[in-house]
Amino acid sequence: MNAALRQTLSPARHPCGGLRVRIMGEACVLRTSGALWVIAHNTLIAADLHLEKGSAYAAGGQMLPPYDSAATLTRLEAEIAALDPARVVLLGDSFHDTRAIGRMAPDDRARLDRLAAARDWIWLEGNHDRVALGEDLTGLTGAVVETLSLGALRLVHEPQPGDQPGEVAGHLHPAARVAAHGRGVRRPCFVTDGVRLILPAFGAFTGGLDVRDPAIVGLFAEPPMAGALGRDRVHALAWETLR
Repeated sequence: MNAALRQTLSPARHPCGGLRVRIMGEACVLRTSGALWVIAHNTLIAADLHLEKGSAYAAGGQMLPPYDSAATLTRLEAEIAALDPARVVLLGDSFHDTRAIGRMAPDDRARLDRLAAARDWIWLEGNHDRVALGEDLTGLTGAVVETLSLGALRLVHEPQPGDQPGEVAGHLHPAARVAAHGRGVRRPCFVTDGVRLILPAFGAFTGGLDVRDPAIVGLFAEPPMAGALGRDRVHALAWETLR
């Protein structure tokens, strides 16, 4: 990454507790929820909701509390209430499997429909929900696309190899491990070098891939910054501080 782009990254604290950064010149806020706010485009972006993951595991004999969809939608509702976005983009893997839409509780499905009907709502196809969204919309509101351009940004589900200026992606569920209070703490995180950005998973029941894994490290020409989600703020972590 050249010096000019590194300078544009320079994270600054936003009043919401998030970090204000620039990705290829686009002013963005890394929100404490794990969502991304693209200021000039009045657009809220979230990745990897994995709705109905709990019920999918239950069907396979692993008993998880069946409340992940409700918890995830509550967080999404709160972000929409705070920001009143003109557009919401979900970066893929919004549903955990191809039967997830049919398993949603009626109240959760109604909440999702109300949110989507009030604004421009865009679903990107992910590897988990490609069939659910691409072949069987079952009345879902919004447009389904593979990629989306937003100013200097290019929104995709899965990060692509090589030099990808402006790419904003999910899929990898990055998480950072740091030392705090005498012990290791692992938190979902954003990963960016000012050229491209990977979002943390937004869903309540999503795991994480260590940010130092080759699948993430290999996407950046130089060590990136991790923006770890805290209780009320996003913490900017230099690469050398990560465990």
